[in-house]
Amino acid sequence: MVPVATGAAVLPDHSIVVRDGLIHAIEARELARHNNPEAVRVDLTGQAVIPGLINAHTHAAMTLLRGFADDLVLTEWLEQRIWPAEAEHVSAEFVADGTSIACAEMLSGGTTAFNDMYFYAASAIQAATDAGIRIGCGLTYLNAPTSYAKTEDEYIDRGLDAVDTWQGTPLVTFAWAPHSTYAASPASWGRLAKLRDDHPFPVHVHVQETATEVEHEVEAHGLTPIARIHRAGLLHGPFAGVHAVHLRGGDIPLLVEGNASVVHCPSSNMKLASGMSPVTQLLRADVNVGLGTDGAASNNRLDMWQEMRTAALLAKIQTGDPAALTAEQALTMATIGSARSMGIDEFTGSIEVGKAADLVAVDLSGVASQPVYDPISHLVYVAGRDDVTNVWVAGRRVLDNRKLVFIDIERVKAQAHQWHQRIKA
Repeated sequence: MVPVATGAAVLPDHSIVVRDGLIHAIEARELARHNNPEAVRVDLTGQAVIPGLINAHTHAAMTLLRGFADDLVLTEWLEQRIWPAEAEHVSAEFVADGTSIACAEMLSGGTTAFNDMYFYAASAIQAATDAGIRIGCGLTYLNAPTSYAKTEDEYIDRGLDAVDTWQGTPLVTFAWAPHSTYAASPASWGRLAKLRDDHPFPVHVHVQETATEVEHEVEAHGLTPIARIHRAGLLHGPFAGVHAVHLRGGDIPLLVEGNASVVHCPSSNMKLASGMSPVTQLLRADVNVGLGTDGAASNNRLDMWQEMRTAALLAKIQTGDPAALTAEQALTMATIGSARSMGIDEFTGSIEVGKAADLVAVDLSGVASQPVYDPISHLVYVAGRDDVTNVWVAGRRVLDNRKLVFIDIERVKAQAHQWHQRIKA
C-alpha cells in the first residue's frame, strides 16, 4: 500500500478496513484478519493500492472532439477549429454523452475525481454521478455567447441553478470557473469576488498558458493575469491556476501569498507547444502543484499515468537535473496535490483513517514490472492505466476486475460513434 500521507512511503502487507464508505483502519494484514473476522475480503496480492488519482483540470465532454483538431498552435486550434465546432454542436446532450465517455475512460484508468470546466453543468454532474466518480463541477463563464448562455451574467445564473439542484449531493463539489482573464470581462471579476462571499467555492481558471496571452494582458492592463486575479481578491486558496507556463518575476510570490495552487498539464502544454511550466521553481517555493490532463481535444488522453511520467521526465530535461522531480513528487501531485487544488483534500487524496475510501489497485505482478525494487518508482515510470484492476469511490467498487460497474460501455461507445458521424458530416 502507498498511502501518500505522512509516515511510511510504502506499507507492505497491510490491509485497509472500509466502513460506511470511509477508511476505518489501516492494519497489518494478519491483524486486520483477526480484528475483522466477518468482513468481506478482497485479496490484492501482487498489487499496489494507492489513493485514487485526481484529474485537477479537464473539459470532460470534449472527448467528443478527440483528434478533431491536432498539430495546431493554441490560437488556431481554439479559434479556427474548436470554438466553431462547439458553436455548432455543443448541447446538453453533447455534454452528457461526452462526459460519460470521459468518466468511463478515467475510472478505467484509476481516476476517482476530476475538476471539470465546461458548459451545461447539470448534464455533466448527472453523467458523473451515474458513473460513480467524483466531480468538481466548474461554474464556467466567458465573455462570448454560446448555446449555453449569451452573457456572463447568464452563464453565472445557469451555474447557480446547478448549485441549487445538486449542492449536497454525494461526490459533487463546485468551483467558480471563469475561462481566463482574457476571455472574461474586467467587471466580472468584481462580481465574482462578491459571489464568492455567499458561495465560497474554489476558483478554477486558465492562467498564463502562452507567451502571447501574457504579453497582451500586460500591454492591455499593465499586469499579468495572476496579478490581475490577485488584485480582484481571488488569488487565495483554494485557487487552481491551470497551466501557469509563462510566469514572470512577481507571479510566484503572489501564489505563495495566496496559498494558491497551480495545475500542471504537461502533455497538453507540449502538444500545443505552449511551453513548460516552471514546476520545480513552484515546488521549491512551496506552491502546491496538482496534475491534470486538460481536455481530450488537446491531449488526447485522459490518462493520469501518462501525466505523472511526463511531468517527472519533462522537469528533468527542463532543468538538467535528474532529481528535479522525483517519482514520489509526481505521485503526490496526482493525488493529494490535485485534491488540495480542488479544496477536497480533507476527505480524499491520500489513504488515511477517516478519509473517503477512494482507492485504486494496480497490478505490479506482470513480467513487465519485474523486479520491483521500489513500488513508487514503478507506479510512475513503469505502470500504466492498463494495470489498474479495481477502483473504489467512497468505498463503492466502480471498477471490478477491469470491468466498469455502473457504465454500459457498449452504449457509451455507440453514443461516441453517433457523435462522430454527426460532427464529421
